[in-house]
Amino acid sequence: MDLATLIGMIGAIGFVLMAMILGGDLGMFFNVPAVFIVFGGSTFVVLSQYPLGQFLGAGKVAAKAFTFKIQKPEELIQKIVEMADAARKGGFLALEEAVIENAFMQKGVDMLVDGHDVEVVRTTMGKDIANTSERHDAGSVIFRSLGDVAPAMGMIGTLVGLVAMLSNMDDPKAIGPAMAVALLTTLYGAFLANIICLPISFKLGVRAAEEKLNQSLILDGILGIADGQNPRVIEGVLKGYIAQGKRGSGETE
Repeated sequence: MDLATLIGMIGAIGFVLMAMILGGDLGMFFNVPAVFIVFGGSTFVVLSQYPLGQFLGAGKVAAKAFTFKIQKPEELIQKIVEMADAARKGGFLALEEAVIENAFMQKGVDMLVDGHDVEVVRTTMGKDIANTSERHDAGSVIFRSLGDVAPAMGMIGTLVGLVAMLSNMDDPKAIGPAMAVALLTTLYGAFLANIICLPISFKLGVRAAEEKLNQSLILDGILGIADGQNPRVIEGVLKGYIAQGKRGSGETE
């Protein structure tokens, strides 16, 4: 569970709701036509921009913003160094006994054990990295689009409310509901974009970058093992993927 995403979103929603409650009756901030225009309109506008499968899959991808577990680069480096040492002593076949949790790393090791050429390993795993990045982007772009469209739909709702208000200036009872639509659609659009959609999109981007870094680290490690490099050399190269403060000063035995 990603506590930063959860706490941040709940906190933002909570403070907005608190301000509404302190400002008066919470019910006055709810307007059905405004909900239809912003939430319904934004959903269908974005649906028209992307294939149906990609749009429907965005919800599953969004879960990664809240529940996403990824191995630390330090753990991956330690595992790769262990395998490099085993490969130098017993050859690639010694890696068959290795217990590997990361599926991408397991694929690379399997290719080494099967005797694939280094360039084949590099090309195949490189394509996997690119394909993974595209899949992540396909989900985050949906929420990015919702974040862009929602304020625009809020502006459309504002214009609708203003037209309705100006058309009924002779009827004081109609001015209030029309003004409510005009103002609340702007509120809903800003709320949907800045508290829900854009934070999810940004967090998915962060997750995609983290996974790409790990996969690039693994690829370099696998290629180092394939070239028969010294485990200490491999470790030194891979530590370039992590921050200076997290590299430590220990050396591989």
